[in-house]
Amino acid sequence: MNSVYEKLNQALQKFNSLGIGEQFDFHKLYLYSLVTHSTAIEGSTVTEIENTLMFDEDIVPGGRTLTEQLMNLDLKRAYDFVARQVPEKPEITVDYLKKLSALVMRNTGSVYNTALGDFDSSAGDLRLVNVSAGRGGKTYPSYQKVPGKLEKFCSWLNEARQSNYEDEASVYAFSFEAHYRLVSIHPWVDGNGRTYRLLMNMLQMERGLLPSILLKEHKAGYIEALAKSQDEEDSRIFVDFMMEEMTGFLLRSVEEFVKTS
Repeated sequence: MNSVYEKLNQALQKFNSLGIGEQFDFHKLYLYSLVTHSTAIEGSTVTEIENTLMFDEDIVPGGRTLTEQLMNLDLKRAYDFVARQVPEKPEITVDYLKKLSALVMRNTGSVYNTALGDFDSSAGDLRLVNVSAGRGGKTYPSYQKVPGKLEKFCSWLNEARQSNYEDEASVYAFSFEAHYRLVSIHPWVDGNGRTYRLLMNMLQMERGLLPSILLKEHKAGYIEALAKSQDEEDSRIFVDFMMEEMTGFLLRSVEEFVKTS
């Protein structure tokens, strides 16, 4: 088996054997951390403590823009929605993906006026403009191809969700592959990253796994891995990066738990 799989499985065994996930309020506070880091990757400066106060006590953080506050509140509500959906294992359709995007962009989205018509990012509308990856002029699929590519993505995704994976690391690898494939379509004009990670976490949660967290400090490596995977048309580069990220997070959690126990 690939060494990144072995390392992740071993880290999961250590993490689970210590019962770290069973600590009081672990999953709630972990979710708050996940939301904070996901929005931070997109430019939010709201801290975990500020989000905890905002989510639990409606205390608005000072010195933060309204957009930052709403970005975090919207993503928290999107995760709450997904958590309620997980037991039902709903079919993932294009409309369902648009629903996830709408939740993510509920209060920070905008209406865009184009020669081809208007579209509303707060409603999860697919883009009606072409976009580039911002490096060397590399472009994503034209907007005309997005609906068809999303249909194919959903077909692949729903079939893959039914697979019997041999271990937990393989489930994580599948979720990271789904993230990568959706990135390569780039269906929306804004909120893409938060929506990709939301769906990725949903796939993990469906199998009873701890949703993977991508730390804001590792944003550069994340973007680099995505870019290299797209340039070389090899998703394994990104998948391996995400596997190593999850392994590192678990081992740091184990180390901190042992140190404070």
